[in-house]
Amino acid sequence: MSLGRTLGHDLSDRTHPSAGAVRRRHWQRVALWLVLATMAYNVVEAGIAVTSGILAGSIALVGFGLDSVIELAAAGALLWRLMVEARGADSEAVERSEHRVGRFIGATFLALAAYVLVVALLTLVTGDQPAESITGIVLAAASLAIMPLVAWGKLHAAAEIGSAALRAEAKETLACAYLSLALLLGLVANAAAGLWWADPAAALLMVPWLVREGLEGLHGEKE
Repeated sequence: MSLGRTLGHDLSDRTHPSAGAVRRRHWQRVALWLVLATMAYNVVEAGIAVTSGILAGSIALVGFGLDSVIELAAAGALLWRLMVEARGADSEAVERSEHRVGRFIGATFLALAAYVLVVALLTLVTGDQPAESITGIVLAAASLAIMPLVAWGKLHAAAEIGSAALRAEAKETLACAYLSLALLLGLVANAAAGLWWADPAAALLMVPWLVREGLEGLHGEKE
């Protein structure tokens, strides 16, 4: 092949990226938007949950709002990692940010496990019987409908760009969906039959999984 043709191919490769590179950039943008959407939703969710929880005297509902703050911190760390790659950092810099964010998300899993354990046990021990909260029920139902879809999108994006940190944060979004289900069942059971213990009992079942995911994140283990 002549020198001119070789240079032409090199220039073409640079100006016309491969289909794989284009696909990766697409999923990087998708991941960014999903993380930004998660952060915005968690800000609203935290404000509504804490306010309605205080008004209803519900430890579980206030705790759900605090969980949203933990989720917000994890999403913020992941946003930084995605921005590092989006700005064109080299592979070593991306790998370093991936590792740091993975460890941070692992720590947030453990914080979430501690939150669930403390709030659930406190609710069971004190026999907290909150007033009915229609706002809390609507919020929990909305989160249950939205969060699994967001988590699915993140898991797909994580597989496309090969990000263990994004996959871990997606699992934390699934944890939010599970807690939404537990909260919804608890609020409805309390409103319908006075079964105030349903929410903390369901939430406690999640603690072992949260701890396992947290330790894996801290140790940098991959599936």
